[in-house]
Amino acid sequence: MLKVKVLLVGPRESGKSVLANFVSESVEGIGSYSPTQGVRILEYEKPNLNGNSKGAGCRFELWDCSGDQKFETCWPALMKDSHGVIIIFNPELPCHLKEIEMWYSCFVQQQPLLDSQCLLVAHHKPGSAGDTENLSLAYPLNKLKLIHSNLEEDPEDVRMEFMKYFRSIVTLINESREREEMSIIS
Repeated sequence: MLKVKVLLVGPRESGKSVLANFVSESVEGIGSYSPTQGVRILEYEKPNLNGNSKGAGCRFELWDCSGDQKFETCWPALMKDSHGVIIIFNPELPCHLKEIEMWYSCFVQQQPLLDSQCLLVAHHKPGSAGDTENLSLAYPLNKLKLIHSNLEEDPEDVRMEFMKYFRSIVTLINESREREEMSIIS
């Protein structure tokens, strides 16, 4: 079974744990806000996501990383062997729009990961205005795939977007493995 490690990063109180629970179908900690201390790892399996006949599906590790920068010394260990990064932010907070550039620099550019291995999620909290039209991001964030999530209004659309992203990561891993196998053979 293919093992895929994806980091969920972003500013404090942006909704990382809520989305990690939603995507992994976990009921842990639903209801009240409790800041993540360091990292929380959720594992779950998707049997039909592999996309090739070699495996019996995928085991995902969602690393729900604290948005508190006091854990910055742990970041290199969290990044080790990761296949993708999801940057989650609250688009209604101007400080989050500034902060996501730092998260991109630290977790995507320093690894280095391809931009296609990164997903930006503008997470709209319950009861928010949810303006999805007027979000302008500066370079290099404006070249990343951006989705809006609102779990009250369109939970299945959010789930579908995450599955598309996970499928693209699985495809990249499979292609990389095939290239590696071919280089060994030739």
